[in-house]
Amino acid sequence: MGNLAENEKCGVLLPSKQLLLETCSRKALGLAINYSFEGTQHDGHWYGELKSNATITAEYVFLRQALGLDLDADAEATCRWFFSDQKSDGSWGIASDGPGDVSTSVEVYLALRLLNVPTTNQSMLRARRYILSVGGVAKVRVFTRIYLAMFGLFPWSVVPQLPVELILMPPSAPINIYVFSSWARSTIVPLLVVNHHQPIFALPNGKMVENNFIDEIWCDATQKMVPYITSYMELFKSDGIAFTFAMIDKILVLFGGLRNFLLRSYSKRKCMDWILEHQEESGDWAGIFPPMHLGILALVLEGYSLTDSPVRRGLEAVERFVWRDDKGKRVQSCVSPVWDTVLTVIGLCDAGVSGKDEHLTRAMEWVKARQQLGPEGDWRIYRPGITPGGWSFEYHNTWYPDVDDTAAVLLAFLKQNPESRGTTVVIQATEWVLGMQNKDGGFAAFDYNNNKVFLNKIPFSDMNSLSDPSTADVTGRVLEAFGLLMEEPCSIALDLERRVRTSSQRAITYLAKQQEPMGAWYGRWGSNYIYGTSNVLCGLTYFADVAQVQKMVIPAIHWLKSVQNGDGGWGEELITYKNPAQAGHGTSTASQTAWGLMGLLAQLPPTDESIQKGIAHLIFTQTTRKGEGASWPETKYTGTGFPGFFYIGYELYAHYFPLMALGRFVQSRVLHDQSVGTGKKRKQVRFPVVEKANSATSQDDVVPWSFGLRGGGWMTHILFACSLSLFCRFWQFTFGAGDSGNGFFVLYFLVHLLSFFLHETVVFFG
Repeated sequence: MGNLAENEKCGVLLPSKQLLLETCSRKALGLAINYSFEGTQHDGHWYGELKSNATITAEYVFLRQALGLDLDADAEATCRWFFSDQKSDGSWGIASDGPGDVSTSVEVYLALRLLNVPTTNQSMLRARRYILSVGGVAKVRVFTRIYLAMFGLFPWSVVPQLPVELILMPPSAPINIYVFSSWARSTIVPLLVVNHHQPIFALPNGKMVENNFIDEIWCDATQKMVPYITSYMELFKSDGIAFTFAMIDKILVLFGGLRNFLLRSYSKRKCMDWILEHQEESGDWAGIFPPMHLGILALVLEGYSLTDSPVRRGLEAVERFVWRDDKGKRVQSCVSPVWDTVLTVIGLCDAGVSGKDEHLTRAMEWVKARQQLGPEGDWRIYRPGITPGGWSFEYHNTWYPDVDDTAAVLLAFLKQNPESRGTTVVIQATEWVLGMQNKDGGFAAFDYNNNKVFLNKIPFSDMNSLSDPSTADVTGRVLEAFGLLMEEPCSIALDLERRVRTSSQRAITYLAKQQEPMGAWYGRWGSNYIYGTSNVLCGLTYFADVAQVQKMVIPAIHWLKSVQNGDGGWGEELITYKNPAQAGHGTSTASQTAWGLMGLLAQLPPTDESIQKGIAHLIFTQTTRKGEGASWPETKYTGTGFPGFFYIGYELYAHYFPLMALGRFVQSRVLHDQSVGTGKKRKQVRFPVVEKANSATSQDDVVPWSFGLRGGGWMTHILFACSLSLFCRFWQFTFGAGDSGNGFFVLYFLVHLLSFFLHETVVFFG
């Protein structure tokens, strides 16, 4: 497979050596394939660490403290990880490369105190200085207030009201638990119970309503009644919806949070029924840590013991989120085995690994067994009639399959085995995704038409993440899956083919409306505009004959090229979620470079200069070795949980996305060379009609025709007409047919064009 030194040598020579570039690409690809194979789990799937900020591990410590569980056994390992994550200014942040965050820092400070780290420790002193410099505990967000209030460290009276009676609102009501996003809903229901009880758990210095355990990080410990709404008048002037919610909260406070309401006991029972119903057999809730933490607390507060099955299984599920290595012990916010597995399979298929390879067949059998076909699923509330068939992100999460995962699974099945198009597993998945398309034509992650963004004005929502509307990045991946499915439309039922085409046209219309003025698309689940733009371009490549698509592609290519770094890579900082003017700018990373490359490779030939520079960057930076394989280092977080508030570092993003990019480049080189050598275009090659993206793209790099989903574009029809004309001339010369040959040609050509227009009308307008 070669070695890294050779690859570095190739990197220096690449700009003037296209053949050498391809050779080095193949070597890098071989090393990456080996790295993937060596990372396979015992049952054939892949699973990398899902890194997040330190609040999750801190809240794990809070949970064990509240329940009286041992904290000493792993204290050293947990503290070691906390300190390894601390920034030079003493803070902890919401991402590895971002600035400090006061809420995160306060939570970690408390966790370290609970782990018996003395306040005189130098790291603790630095943390204290940072926290006080930004306003102290008084400045923490609402959820941190709630966690502190559970230990008497913040007054419950300055925490927003959450009446359990919310559970009684029917799905038809403007506000009910099902209009919240899946992650918010699964957290809010147990939080309603916790908020009702307003517990005070013991700390090492005792159990008290007003505890001074961390008073040293209050700027003024005598003034803890800090309102979460500083000025009602200012809110009234600036935001009427937020003011309305604030007044409702104020009224609830006056009525004691409805704690003496006639239906209070009944409402609590309904909450507990919901919590127990939504717990997996494995003990998990929703596959994420916050509802698991609060679900366990709700059960205990309602009288369950630690040995009762729901609590015991819940604690076991939490422990499965623990990750240990030489940095210490921490807790993941979620686990990503299905996501990691299907994206690795896509990467290996793109890299040229045979679909019959044992690594791929075992992986897809593992994936197939996890399709969600049971009666569970909150998505049924608003889409009761559609066919189940999705996949969730995690090991155990039958209630919340997601569209993005399911689209990626479809891509993996179709790439690993193209004959799977007509199989039950693929058809069921396609039907479910079709049923989850929102009214605006786009696709969201988990829910249908979950677009009530005004809910983010509710006082306890200070992370702007209570809804799950359509996003360009998910919609782009669905288009890519549908496009690949339709490469062989005769493999599926005609009705399904028609509905996929209609759905795709609606999705394209949605994406056209979502495109930013500079040509990019917002990335909800990956950072940020590079991710969104890449996903959309990969999807649009299958719909190149649509005139609307061409208008979208050209500015997107312009933008991607304009933000390419001087080293050939791409990078984008998380700050772009708050400052879009920085879109596409940042230090190059492996995953973002791969996204940039995949976006361009979907639309341009491999000879494009930007593509070659990007490939050279990946080859030169492949420096992480493991056994016979190699990968790419990446410390920056490029995944997104809640934009602006919670980010994710996927361990394997730096591997399988570059694997895809390199594989697609090598495949594209082969197909490009074949097309140049024969003068023909193979069906799989789609280089849409585009204007010159910039001066770096030569006219030879823009292929002047494209193939649609049926394999026949305008050039096909024109060539057919010309051939028919020659035939008619031959008939006239041979048999003396006078002008009848020309008349026959004209008539047939007009009929042919009419049938073409009718076909395209049916396809795109249903």
